[in-house]
Amino acid sequence: MKDLNYSLGDIVELKKPHPCSTHCTKFKIVRVGADLKIECLGCGNILMISRDNFNKRLKRVIKDN
Repeated sequence: MKDLNYSLGDIVELKKPHPCSTHCTKFKIVRVGADLKIECLGCGNILMISRDNFNKRLKRVIKDN
């Protein structure tokens, strides 16, 4: 399994795009816990996703803070 190093404020790329008008695959991590809150960098919507689901969908960490 790949090394999953991400933290608060990181910019990450997911495998599937957000279904907004921009179809952006890049998100900013807003909250880390049992669930993660991520913000779409295209439209600004905030999504809550479970950690297991997030780890499955994570493609890469683009920017570490």
